[in-house]
Amino acid sequence: MERRTIGAGALGVGAVGLGCMPMSWAYSGSRQRGDASMRTVHAALDQGTTLLDTADMYGPFTNELLVGRVLRERRAEAFVSTKCGLLVGDQHVVANGRPGYVKRACDASLRRLQTDTIDLYQLHRADPEVPIEETWGAMADLVTAGKVRALGLCAVGARARRRSGGGMHDLTIRQLERVQQVFPVTAVEAELSVWSPEALDALLPWCAARGVGFLAAMPLGNGFLTGTLTPGQGFEPDDLRARHPRFTAEMMAANQPLVVGLRRVAARHGATPAQVALAWVLAQGAQVVPIPGAKRDRWARENAGAARLRLSPKDLATLAALPAAQGSWD
Repeated sequence: MERRTIGAGALGVGAVGLGCMPMSWAYSGSRQRGDASMRTVHAALDQGTTLLDTADMYGPFTNELLVGRVLRERRAEAFVSTKCGLLVGDQHVVANGRPGYVKRACDASLRRLQTDTIDLYQLHRADPEVPIEETWGAMADLVTAGKVRALGLCAVGARARRRSGGGMHDLTIRQLERVQQVFPVTAVEAELSVWSPEALDALLPWCAARGVGFLAAMPLGNGFLTGTLTPGQGFEPDDLRARHPRFTAEMMAANQPLVVGLRRVAARHGATPAQVALAWVLAQGAQVVPIPGAKRDRWARENAGAARLRLSPKDLATLAALPAAQGSWD
């Protein structure tokens, strides 16, 4: 697989990563199988997918444990990204950015992942009660201690935009400017896909101008852009899509032109809509690494194949002409 570099330290990763969250969190629990998930991680590594993206809150904790069982055998082949800063309670999630907690969370993640070093340690969300510089300083101490190689920040979502009245990623960029004064940011993780391209406006240019890597979360639109979902099919109650406005039967039907456009381009290349969607993300910059989620080995292999797909100017023009997605993603 093509290799890409992220951050000023030029950390090398496969061009397409693997989002491990769906194996343990946020999607249909009845379809989560530990043995199938481990086969998926192994299949991804076999294809040259090296970046494994997880977090302590996924499960919580069980996703890191799952990834750790694979790392015990294949640590040298993987680039491990995990996150801290969010605590899962009963029907709610709260931020915790206290320096002492961050350091304890890192030690716990290292144990679960069965590794001595985390390649990329990301702040999942800033704690509104703790100056972000203090949280980031504690994370920088982990780099000094040799427990972490590099630091990353996850973008704040659309709710913060509505509160501030600014652009989608204005708050994230302000946070980035602050933490850069403490310790360099290696990567930013934010949503980017054909149906959610907002990061192209300001956040991705900010990263490109500073040599900061960009990890594209949800590059397949939580499965919609694969073309495998049917409007009105319904989702299990524990599946995040059961509550998302873009996954109502009405909105899924209204957004079918996006899938049709992806299929049209895919037919030109003998590819799948998912591979075209990932190739579009890859075409947005050399420092961009999509991290599609997958629960099955066949999807991991298909996603990895997108690294070999080169979209033509005609393909990109076709995708650029697609209608904007309807329905809020928040």
